[in-house]
Amino acid sequence: MTDTAQADEKAKIHEGKEADHHPYFRPKDAATLILVDRSGATPKVLVGKRHDKVVFMPGKFVFPGGRVDKDDYRVPVAAPVTAELEANLAKGSPKTPASRAKSLTIAAIREACEETGLCLGRRAEVKAKLEGAWKPFADAGLLPDPSSLFLIARAITPPGRVKRFDTRFFTADASAITHRVEGVIHADAELVELVWVELGSKPLADLHPMTRNVLNELDTRLATGPLRHDAPVPFFHFYGGKMQKDILS
Repeated sequence: MTDTAQADEKAKIHEGKEADHHPYFRPKDAATLILVDRSGATPKVLVGKRHDKVVFMPGKFVFPGGRVDKDDYRVPVAAPVTAELEANLAKGSPKTPASRAKSLTIAAIREACEETGLCLGRRAEVKAKLEGAWKPFADAGLLPDPSSLFLIARAITPPGRVKRFDTRFFTADASAITHRVEGVIHADAELVELVWVELGSKPLADLHPMTRNVLNELDTRLATGPLRHDAPVPFFHFYGGKMQKDILS
């Protein structure tokens, strides 16, 4: 790579962008959780502000999320993934098996707890040995509870990027939060602030374009009443150099 090309790539990184000329990388499974507070007249969603000194998207508002870890397949749960959610996650080609579907929901819950300190869990009848990222659940006598999650959308990062993710965007009502870990949000953390913001408000206008697409889908569904598993689930992906929006079936 020439000095000029290297400089261009570094500039893209500082702008929160990735170079788009890399060889094909298979996307990794990832999950994002959008928590919604519907107690007021206008629904609010929880966003976190990233530290100004991080390389990717400094100072931007984001939703908690990340890639699926191998341990997410093995973590015991307080309640199973609902049959309707499992069916939605299985849609598309190739079909997503039940174990993979569960790991996606668990990853969403884990990332939310790690990044925001807000945990979606339920009291466990039998104490489980949970370590690492799951220790806050064990300390509170909880197991993760994916039964309150709804699938809003699926999106795959375009080819040619350094990092590619096959992301499932979940949502859950704020009432599903059963435990708060203190000290997760602070001046030196990845997220320095948590804010509940109304859908359509200014902080959300600066989100990643794909995330805004997903929020539009969420807004549309919330406008029709309580969330349902039988609503259409959009699938955003790139084909022929253009973004396509299909409905998972």
